[in-house]
Amino acid sequence: DGMNVLFIVVDDLRPVLGCYGDKLVKSPNIDQLASQSIVFSNAYAQQAVCAPSRVSFLTGRRPDTTRLYDFYSYWRVHAGNYSTMPQYFKENGYVTLSVGKVFHPGVSSNYSDDYPYSWSLPPFHPSTEKYENDKTCRGKDGKLYANLVCPVDVTEMPSGTLPDIQSTEEAIRLLNVVKTNKQKFFLAVGYHKPHIPLRYPQEFLKLYPLENITLAPDPWVPQKLPAVAYNPWMDIRQRDDVKALNVSFPYGPLPDDFQLQIRQSYYAAVSYLDMQVGLLLNALDDVGLSNSTIVVFTADHGWSLGEHGEWAKYSNFDVATRVPLMFYVPGLTTSSVSEGERVFPYLDPFSHSSGLVPQEQSKKVVELLSLFSTLAELAGLQVPPVCPETSFHVALCTEGTSIVRYFNASEEKVEEGEDGCDDSNCFDEEPVAFSQYPRPADTPQWNSDKPKLKDIRIMGYSMRTVDYRYTVWVGFNPNNFSADFEDIHAGELYMVETDPNQDDNIYSNTSHGW
Repeated sequence: DGMNVLFIVVDDLRPVLGCYGDKLVKSPNIDQLASQSIVFSNAYAQQAVCAPSRVSFLTGRRPDTTRLYDFYSYWRVHAGNYSTMPQYFKENGYVTLSVGKVFHPGVSSNYSDDYPYSWSLPPFHPSTEKYENDKTCRGKDGKLYANLVCPVDVTEMPSGTLPDIQSTEEAIRLLNVVKTNKQKFFLAVGYHKPHIPLRYPQEFLKLYPLENITLAPDPWVPQKLPAVAYNPWMDIRQRDDVKALNVSFPYGPLPDDFQLQIRQSYYAAVSYLDMQVGLLLNALDDVGLSNSTIVVFTADHGWSLGEHGEWAKYSNFDVATRVPLMFYVPGLTTSSVSEGERVFPYLDPFSHSSGLVPQEQSKKVVELLSLFSTLAELAGLQVPPVCPETSFHVALCTEGTSIVRYFNASEEKVEEGEDGCDDSNCFDEEPVAFSQYPRPADTPQWNSDKPKLKDIRIMGYSMRTVDYRYTVWVGFNPNNFSADFEDIHAGELYMVETDPNQDDNIYSNTSHGW
């Protein structure tokens, strides 16, 4: 009880990590965290795009309750005055601090990252963030471009640094401040990479020789994929290097050699991220707080690396919705740690291949939505009540139940339904993760990836169980936020065991009783 919380959230990170069984990626520091944590191998975001996903897990409400499917409304004004996870910790005596990208900046967090509701101090944003999309990538001709693939010499960058390096430095500074002031803290650190552009220190390319990189196992658009389900990856088409390839809209494809370069740079950006996480966790050891701090590591959603002929997020596929999720809880996921003991010595990704495996792994299907209630329970706070069916008027409640019951539980015991459940919430027997994605039309448009609310005409509601992913694309009215499940535009059904990559849509081979 009364533990601190270090909450690490990464932008666009799918679980390409050693601790998730990826043989190529070098992520020794995140793997070391996993070796002391419970790792959830089936965790899913509620919408595969930054602002809606973050507002959803920070409030513990689904996108249909936050009414945020794009980037252009603030839930406290447009939906309800919902308490957030950091706000709840703040109201319970914690100093709450935000570094980097935690809330999505802009309208959707009131241009303030929801300060002062959520945070004790104004959130920190790296000063070099503003150069992210500038022409800082040196081309073969020596000129500067705004490229997708952008390994850089950090010394040539504005201020001689990069945003995630600055965020790590600030987070370490804050750890020293809270240690000195003996303050109980909730510190959220949001890392940008591997979000595009894939701009990272060029030395990380050395870890991934191009000859070791392969294409996605299924780099084509599946034959039976409904057109409404496809996202045409507009954001990468706008980068100088992709523009130069003159790729046809909407399906492409990108040339194979360029696909390999994107995948290579994504992995390199993950190893650069791993270094930042390693430095941050090492600092937690340095200030002697590893024995009294819960560490959570997750992402806002995944990112497609050529699977289904798609790039970016913006879909309901596992590659876009599945995220890493792990919890380090001293004394619970590990034996208790004595003060001053080093739990997270920094591991150099250039000299350490990992080989560390998760302390405990759960295959239970879980949602990011559960973070709020789970962290409240782990910290010994009262768990917020479950929301009633309509909760626009309820300030404090969550639509995600705590997953602490899966910690240290043999999977079989929980299967037997020993938790007990009432008729209204019997997901304990078959956990389900719900995700959704809006579309402006039945076929791919220039705004299919990120339609504004007023342009949404179809909503793809998707459910993922341990056995299957089932999605229905239904009519949606943005004026009253209503979905019409009688108006089915298309459907998808993928069986996990026989079709793990979700390439063979068997929706039309099956009967659909409601």
